[in-house]
Amino acid sequence: MKIVRYEAGGAPAWGVLDDGVVLAAEGTPFAGLRPTAREVGPLDDVALLAPVTPRTVMCVGRNYRSHAEEFGNAVPQEPLLFLKPSSAVVGPGADVVYPELSQRVDPEAELVLVIGRTARNVAAADAWSVIGGYTCGNDVTARDIQKADGQWTRGKGFDTFCPLGPWVDTEFDPADVGVSCTVDGERRQDGRTKDLIFPIPFLIEYITRFTTLEPGDVILTGTPEGVRPVERGNTMTVEVEGLGALTNRVVAET
Repeated sequence: MKIVRYEAGGAPAWGVLDDGVVLAAEGTPFAGLRPTAREVGPLDDVALLAPVTPRTVMCVGRNYRSHAEEFGNAVPQEPLLFLKPSSAVVGPGADVVYPELSQRVDPEAELVLVIGRTARNVAAADAWSVIGGYTCGNDVTARDIQKADGQWTRGKGFDTFCPLGPWVDTEFDPADVGVSCTVDGERRQDGRTKDLIFPIPFLIEYITRFTTLEPGDVILTGTPEGVRPVERGNTMTVEVEGLGALTNRVVAET
């Protein structure tokens, strides 16, 4: 099932993507969502929102060896974790605001895990049972602020710095798929999930040993090499092979 969240009459609503058409749905994701026969419209004509509203946005840094090396960083011996505030989350087509405080903003294409049920102390062998689906994410980063601060809260946490979408696929196989980012049509990042340093089951066990994840929470699994800055006016597109494209425009702060 491909779950979407869209704007209907000024309010968010849930739907299911079926052969390019959004069908209205009843219920909520991971708790009995049921598609109806009512067509909302073709996907391209529907105003999509972020497909989840996470309480916790957990992110994994330097989870591709090539990305760690391109910035001259050591490959981590265990997952390097950080959080983004939920206020950073935006959906497909939303503007990403280039903050006046920064002189360098980078997009980072990532596969995103969406938690499907409450998860605490989950063994790696049981990790797949708590994942409700998968989507695309862009871990937008004010690189100069990240480096100057020595920790990542400000550099990663600006409003609009976590685009998610376009949908959540509940039956996706993430074992070996492409993860890419293009800027104004120029391919910059092009990695594969098989190259994750810390695989998905390991991440689920590691994270849930210290914190509880709830349905709708997300884990951004890391970004491949090729990270370069964007400018105001650029258009960023993150793609995870089989999960669609997440496109956002960079705009000046007003």
